[in-house]
Amino acid sequence: MRRGAKVVAVAFGGLAATALAAVAGVCMTSGCATVGYYAQSTIGHLEILQAARPVPQVLDDPATSATLRDRLVLSQRIRDFAVSELGEPDNASYRRYADLHRVAAVWNVVAAPELSLVPKTWCFAVVGCVGYRGYYAQADADALAAELRKEGLDVAVYPVPAYSTLGRLPAGGFFADPLLNTFIGYPEGELARLVFHELAHQIVFVPGDTSFNESFASAVEKIGEARWLAEHGSPEARAAAAAVEARRTDFRAITTRYRDELAGVYASAASDDEKRAGKAAVLARLRADYATLKATRWGGYAGYDSWFAGANNASFAVLASYTGLVPAFERIYEREGRDFTRFYAEVRRIAALPAGERNEALAR
Repeated sequence: MRRGAKVVAVAFGGLAATALAAVAGVCMTSGCATVGYYAQSTIGHLEILQAARPVPQVLDDPATSATLRDRLVLSQRIRDFAVSELGEPDNASYRRYADLHRVAAVWNVVAAPELSLVPKTWCFAVVGCVGYRGYYAQADADALAAELRKEGLDVAVYPVPAYSTLGRLPAGGFFADPLLNTFIGYPEGELARLVFHELAHQIVFVPGDTSFNESFASAVEKIGEARWLAEHGSPEARAAAAAVEARRTDFRAITTRYRDELAGVYASAASDDEKRAGKAAVLARLRADYATLKATRWGGYAGYDSWFAGANNASFAVLASYTGLVPAFERIYEREGRDFTRFYAEVRRIAALPAGERNEALAR
């Protein structure tokens, strides 16, 4: 994640599929959500929409602070850029603003077996099966997490600043995804990334393939941020983005290395007790190496502390979904001449393939 808890939220929290499922679909498996769960999802989403006001109205409000006014103006420049330069949808999304008076839009719960990196999934109509379940109240997310831990699962709960409804709800302004207080204060590059990422979900979405969906959106946000900063970013914004990207690169390197180590432990012929001991040793080395990285390369930057403190199989399972296929999508973008129209057309072609062929196409 970026900037501590917010890091995970932006980098790995994009789509709160359960909110959309509550509005647009029904559970498709024996592990169906309760009526109460659907109720909290529907009510939570509608409360966000009801709190949103058109950006011009917020800008004209005398009670709006100068800081918020500047951020909203910047957000609209970024939103216009998403349309004109990245070919993203020109609709009402991110043209309204809502202050939720909390730090996250939703809290996602992820779980994985004690000796596996494969996440538990929940399945819904429209969005398919996803490896997380979202709640609008942190207490509800924590309650589910406690139940899953009693089952012996590794569990992670993390805040999500924004999610996409995929453009599946009515296109009118009321139903469009709004800007939120949970991310409007992000540094310029990170704000651009989030907007580009969430809009990308409206372009291509494959039900049930979280890795494809999130890696595609992550590739779009990465490419889009680079173009935005090159054309519009101040020297200060570019320097800040470079620092964030350097830490993000280090984070991915260290977590990928240790994720592979854990996968090796779990795939071995060792007994379960030996695997548990191996897991504990790997996680201990991970945290020690992070402490060194933090002190020697990051100048004491503490934004990732919470992730490493709670790192477990569920934490690692989230990472793979958001970054694993990004290089493949970047290569497609380059192959298509850095032309977004051609890039999106090729991604749509691949998305329409059966799962096996889709994975092969990306591997190639």
